[in-house]
Amino acid sequence: MDLWSILVLGTLRVNLNADYDRVLELANEHKTLREMLGLGFLDEDRPFSLQTIKDNVRLMTPQVLDRINQIVVKFGHRILGKEEAPWKGRCDSVVVETDVEYPTDIRLLTDAVRKVIMLCGQAGAGYGLGGWRQYEYNYQCIRNLYQRAQKLKPSTSKDEAKREAKQEQIVQAHQALMGRCEEFLDRAEATLIELKAFPFAATVSDNGYLL
Repeated sequence: MDLWSILVLGTLRVNLNADYDRVLELANEHKTLREMLGLGFLDEDRPFSLQTIKDNVRLMTPQVLDRINQIVVKFGHRILGKEEAPWKGRCDSVVVETDVEYPTDIRLLTDAVRKVIMLCGQAGAGYGLGGWRQYEYNYQCIRNLYQRAQKLKPSTSKDEAKREAKQEQIVQAHQALMGRCEEFLDRAEATLIELKAFPFAATVSDNGYLL
């Protein structure tokens, strides 16, 4: 695989958050993408294989992308004749109303664990690791626990026993969510150790990536 194909397919995988099977399908079946790769839609003598994509696209590490970005920016400065002159920028700001969910602790926890589960599920599929086959279902379990904890509110009853009972329900709901999240984080740590045994996985994971 040539360097241009590695760059295009690597960028595609990152931006679509796609696994290698999805990248393989696009590389072989998507007309516009194949034109970008310099191939015709019916150019059947040059299909990509799954192992070829895995072996080459994994070479697109964050360090390589950073170096490419620096080269592209410097080249753009040189074309515009701004390589030495300081840059000046100007922008207009507009205040608009938006619906932003209040970032509660359990909301942030649920979002973080969701990303961990999804990345581990994709890593498991890409490297043939077990334990994450039902990762979408696992996230739904976390989400259900989060929604239950979110809906529970402190009682405003004048009866102290009712207030204490409601508070106990809230505590139990949050404990159930946190306990389940801890289970998945423990599994993710074990998966990360397994991934470091694969080529390129150790280097990438040290920079915050699982694939």
